[in-house]
Amino acid sequence: MRQLTRTLTAALIGGTMLAAPAGAEEFKFAFQGDAQTMDPHGLFETFTLGFQRNVYEGLVIRNDKMETVGALAESWENTEPNVWRFNLRKGVTFHNGNDMKADDVAFSVDRINTEGSDMKVVAALIKEAKVIDDYTVELHTPAPNPILPLQLEIFYIMDKQWAEEHGAESATNVAGGDEGNHANLNANGTGPFKLASRQSGVKTVLEKNEDYWGDIPTNVTSAIFTPIDQDATRVAALISGDVHMAWPIPVQDWKRLESADGVKPLTGPEARTIFLGFNQDDEELSTSNIKGKNPFADIRVREAFFKAIDIEAIKKKIMRGAATPAGLMIAPQINGFTESMNDRPALDVDGAKKLMADAGYADGFEVTMDCPNDRYVNDEKICQAAASMLAKIGVEVNLLAQTKSKYFGKVLEQNDYDTDFFLLGWTPSTFDSHNVISSLIACRGGEDKLGSFNLGGYCNDKINGLTASIQSETDQEKRQAMIDEVFQIHKDDYGHIPLHQQPLSWGVSDAVDVVQRPDNAFDLRYVVVK
Repeated sequence: MRQLTRTLTAALIGGTMLAAPAGAEEFKFAFQGDAQTMDPHGLFETFTLGFQRNVYEGLVIRNDKMETVGALAESWENTEPNVWRFNLRKGVTFHNGNDMKADDVAFSVDRINTEGSDMKVVAALIKEAKVIDDYTVELHTPAPNPILPLQLEIFYIMDKQWAEEHGAESATNVAGGDEGNHANLNANGTGPFKLASRQSGVKTVLEKNEDYWGDIPTNVTSAIFTPIDQDATRVAALISGDVHMAWPIPVQDWKRLESADGVKPLTGPEARTIFLGFNQDDEELSTSNIKGKNPFADIRVREAFFKAIDIEAIKKKIMRGAATPAGLMIAPQINGFTESMNDRPALDVDGAKKLMADAGYADGFEVTMDCPNDRYVNDEKICQAAASMLAKIGVEVNLLAQTKSKYFGKVLEQNDYDTDFFLLGWTPSTFDSHNVISSLIACRGGEDKLGSFNLGGYCNDKINGLTASIQSETDQEKRQAMIDEVFQIHKDDYGHIPLHQQPLSWGVSDAVDVVQRPDNAFDLRYVVVK
């Protein structure tokens, strides 16, 4: 573990030698939806957290090579099996001028445990924070956790004094429609950019933090973000020069960008798995015509759904060949991925019909499918395709496709997981299998705070025990064997239906250089306007 500390500290030293080029530049960018909140503890969602990363910071961060380096912490050490000690960077101030100290870290630990917080995945990692002095803090874990620093990039530190002054001691309940919390529309971080103005759903302006503690390569002094929900409008804005960057770009428009002057598609494999899930927890589905029982509680129904999905048709017709079909809930870039386990059941409509009949649903049933229409690449089209495929085995899918704010507001924990059948995507923030297992697959509702994003309530008790062991095991061979065991149990249970890893699909102007992260998070620190 001391070796881990030395390695990360060395990466920090290497990561701070970058010099920013001279000049003041404006950068304009667009995404298909808005950041849902400025509260760094309000929503566990990739774009929102990625946007906030420019304003707020954690103890650690990933650099342009995806190496974990120090941010608000200069160094760290695993002093006891259940204790990590972080030495904080001195001279760091929040945007309002307040000094960043250990009390702010401890306050942030308490805040991610408040009722409105959607950061339960992170909260479950930390039992308590102990302030040693102004610039030293210990994070105590429920069990030994050899990879804790790698799990903290999205744990952003808030100014305790600022939060108390503005009545923002508790996190904004985004899913619950909490508009009253000051931190929802305002921000006070330590990051390289300050929140200059915010018009939700319209425009957000960030300005360079001239008092930032570090050296970064960007020459951007003002960044203007505009959410553009329509694909055609977003692509047109890029081609016309109204924005320097836009994403996602529909895969069918890549050739259009390649032939246009001054712009290009920027593509690559994303470490995000898109999947379907079932409500397996409730005794009866609220949106189904089947009463008195839950069809998804029957493994034969779940297997039938899996075998009815033509993943190659989705790849060819919806994703234009750009997606990678998945048999696991993790992508190849994720630590713990085993290629030999990444197979999936063959398309078998007749077999699926037989399974439905054997389960007592020869005539099928109705169910509502929840789907975002502005979060993932071609998300609504994927849901439409799945619905038409399931119709072939007698299932009438009533598709409810909504903007991501309404979608997440409906299906997340804050609204009691109100969904019977859903599409979701996931990139583990740690790039480790444990994040997926603990967040999506482990049984939810226990004292261990696992399964926070297990929307359908899939549960196999053996997995929870393995999850805890995976978290603390330092022998990599033993750890991998346990990861494989979890994924095999999940596959045998047909717990979810993994679909594919979607492609990164950005469009950029030739007038800028950007860094494309495999988690699809956008970092302004590495934008250079030429």
